[in-house]
Amino acid sequence: MDRRKFLSTGALGGVTAAAAATLAAPAVAQAAKVTWRVTSSFPKSLDTIYGAAETMAKYVSEATDGNFTLQVFPAGELVPALEAADAVSAGTVEACHTASYYYWGKDPTYALGTTVPFGLNYRQMNAWLYQGGGIDLLNAEFFNGQNLHYMPCGNTGVQMGGWYRKEINGLADMQGLKMRIGGFAGKIIQMLGVVPQQIAGGDIYPSLEKGTIDAAEWVGPYDDEKLGFYKVAPYYYYPGWWEGGPTLSTMVNLAKWGELPPGYQAILKTACEASNSNMMANYDYKNPTALKSLVANGAQLRPFPQDVLQAAFDAANATYAEIAATNAPFKKIKESQDAFKRDAYLWAQIAEYNYDTFMMVQQQAGKL
Repeated sequence: MDRRKFLSTGALGGVTAAAAATLAAPAVAQAAKVTWRVTSSFPKSLDTIYGAAETMAKYVSEATDGNFTLQVFPAGELVPALEAADAVSAGTVEACHTASYYYWGKDPTYALGTTVPFGLNYRQMNAWLYQGGGIDLLNAEFFNGQNLHYMPCGNTGVQMGGWYRKEINGLADMQGLKMRIGGFAGKIIQMLGVVPQQIAGGDIYPSLEKGTIDAAEWVGPYDDEKLGFYKVAPYYYYPGWWEGGPTLSTMVNLAKWGELPPGYQAILKTACEASNSNMMANYDYKNPTALKSLVANGAQLRPFPQDVLQAAFDAANATYAEIAATNAPFKKIKESQDAFKRDAYLWAQIAEYNYDTFMMVQQQAGKL
């Protein structure tokens, strides 16, 4: 062997190997450090909901060796809870974690990124978003036009229908009922004779206790138990037909999203997907225990009467038709969701419904 040739080749090989290693290094490791502020629409006390943003931030940091940092701030610390999306759109902060239906008053299309009364449930919403082109449709037809990039990042699953001081035996009992309920749901339930009330979370309990309001909706067993509503409004109704599968979202300023390296975009998108799944798992694990505790402490479970549900369903559909007549983005997105919903329930009633029904019977019989 030619020693000089070996040394020369070996040296070149070392340089080549080093160059190859540099080229093979992940792009994210070479990217400049990026720090974003994420304003949440939720307080830290709602640990499962607020925690979805913290989970997202944790995954992003870990995947980038700390080069991409998302600093999460609770509602009100940077901007008010219901101005989070506005702040992102204006570029005041880079991103927010919120529920897009909070902004339905600006345009009802915002609500379709979270949920609308009698909308898709959690699994259906995920299927439509991730496999049915929903994310791209929402962004292209609406959110990008608001200077926002939308990504799903959390879900509570179907919520409960709220706490009532008196029983609801039929549609007539809804007349004149003063209920803490907001957003799109307030618009629909008002058509049933209910008087919607906008009340902050911390004021709900004293308002129920004093009789200032007759009922209030919140989230579900885990979050509701913390506020003690069962002590002053014992009737706990279900289902929350206005919250069939509300998707929370991370919304990013459109220009800031475009500035991110593709690797960071992919990591943030994946972190949001993981957080979306994790939040639902969190609620599925915690709600059963909380529900048992609520019932043990006096909460009385009641299903909404069928005439209430049917009247609300009809009122919702009439409202959607009215909006769609003058709002093209709403019409296009809602029609896409509804088309999938029809097929999804066709499939759900075959295997899943029958399996779950059988297993619920076994649970009720004490055989599980």
